Amino acid sequence: MSFAPTSAQLKALAAEGYNRVPLTRAISGDYDTPLSVYRKLADAPNSYLFESVMGGERWGRYSIIGLAARTVLRVYGHKIEVRRDNELIETTEADDPLAWVESFKGRFRVFEPEGMPRFHGGLVGYFGFETIRYIEPRLAASPPKPDPLGTPDILLMVSEQVVVVDNLSSQLL
Repeated sequence: MSFAPTSAQLKALAAEGYNRVPLTRAISGDYDTPLSVYRKLADAPNSYLFESVMGGERWGRYSIIGLAARTVLRVYGHKIEVRRDNELIETTEADDPLAWVESFKGRFRVFEPEGMPRFHGGLVGYFGFETIRYIEPRLAASPPKPDPLGTPDILLMVSEQVVVVDNLSSQLL
């Protein structure tokens, strides 16, 4: 289950408007668990491990490991920060931060090769409790609750390097 397009194929995909093309190589994962792969490759800030269980009893087919993201979006109220390699590269104020996130997401057009897991990276993170203020007009007028931790309302990482553990075939993609 590898996908390694030639230079000509990459140029053709770019001409079609794709600016993200997953490059994949399958290797044996017989001696690793998703957690051991995470600890070896991604145990750093702005990384993650997604496991799935179906019906509370059966493991899902894929586990997703996101290596440390270089670009991170943070939303505090209506203020948006974009950091790359921990350097502030963009700040803006948005009346509707959710619309801004949707617009940011539109910067990426991802090619999806057949036979591959559907997740190749992208925006990964959370939308916190206070995000409801962007959706429900009645709540937008009331002051936000105090946040002594300074936690962002929204935190999204641009996940560009991903390891997919195929729990069925014991392969790492």
